[in-house]
Amino acid sequence: MNKTICFTGIVLGGTAVILGAFGAHGLEKLVDSNAIQTFETGVKYQMYHALLLLVLGSMNQLPKASKKLIFYFVLVGICCFSFSIYLLATNSLTAFDFKAIGLVTPLGGTLLIIGWSIFGHRVYKHFD
Repeated sequence: MNKTICFTGIVLGGTAVILGAFGAHGLEKLVDSNAIQTFETGVKYQMYHALLLLVLGSMNQLPKASKKLIFYFVLVGICCFSFSIYLLATNSLTAFDFKAIGLVTPLGGTLLIIGWSIFGHRVYKHFD
């Protein structure tokens, strides 16, 4: 499980760098500055949570079941949160109106909060 968690963190971190570069250089002539700032928010949160997964995967103190639960909340949360933000920020570039999936963003944020909460609780409980 540690290998999977770390690998996922690496993939999400690398993808965040690529998407960050795309947002900074590829989108500047295609969308307005507000959309670029929105896109960058998705990139930041993706990177923050990629780093969280690297820390989680490196912690041998937590039981596998706890790590797995945290991993799934964070992974699904980042997919819902950041990827919906990417779609919403680039909405003007497509024929599909991604505003229809706008509720996915707060759902993703809620899953991330739950993941962090479980992580904090399990670390606190373990090191008590």
